[in-house]
Amino acid sequence: MAKVYFYYSAMNAGKSTVLLQSSHNYRERGMRTLLFTPAIDTRHGAGRIRSRIGLESDAIPIAASDDLLARVRSEHTTAPVACVLVDEAQFLTPEQVWQVSDIADSLDIPVLCYGDATP
Repeated sequence: MAKVYFYYSAMNAGKSTVLLQSSHNYRERGMRTLLFTPAIDTRHGAGRIRSRIGLESDAIPIAASDDLLARVRSEHTTAPVACVLVDEAQFLTPEQVWQVSDIADSLDIPVLCYGDATP
């Protein structure tokens, strides 16, 4: 049974680095991951996650109106998804938080969310 994990800490604590490392570990074993980041976060370009130490990866930008469950379900149908990772999770809407829970419950895919301790 998959679970949702929420990792939080202060800004500049290395959350994005850990997220990118987690994705790398899955991919190194041949597993597919989906990375999401808020569309409003364009510091490193739209749909980019970048850590302070220079690690970076493409990600799927999500707007407040996006349905994460539908997106992951569609992607999972195309090719199996082993893990979903969400950067800056403090920007998810309440509905998207429920969708993240549904990803774990109905699709049996673990979801790792990373965000600030205080928005």
